[in-house]
Amino acid sequence: MHETNLTVRFGETDALGHINNTSYFIYLEEARIRFLEALGYGADAKNWNFILASAKCDFVSQGYFNQKLGIKTFVSKIGTKSFQLEHDIVVEETNELIARGNVTMVYFDFEKQKSEPLPELIKDGLRQHLILS
Repeated sequence: MHETNLTVRFGETDALGHINNTSYFIYLEEARIRFLEALGYGADAKNWNFILASAKCDFVSQGYFNQKLGIKTFVSKIGTKSFQLEHDIVVEETNELIARGNVTMVYFDFEKQKSEPLPELIKDGLRQHLILS
């Protein structure tokens, strides 16, 4: 499991004072990029071989400005050409779950404009973070 930490900024909240629903997808993106960097895949656009095929977020509880959040990321499924990441967003101080996200990433050749099988080296890295539910 990989963890990314962040603090909720004022601009990520809405008129009701809680985290705006669109902000959660930015948090999921941040966690996803940090997770892939931890596996050794930087965010260099010329060497990037992943596309986002699906993203979902369930809003469990409210979050607020200036809260410190932890995003726990783990792999739930590894396929031939894709893998799924799960994200639990919790309040660091209380460990309260406020949102749960799920994304599907596809290994993609941008030159050919088509998906390709995940290389074994990537699968090996993903397996280190595989948690089956």
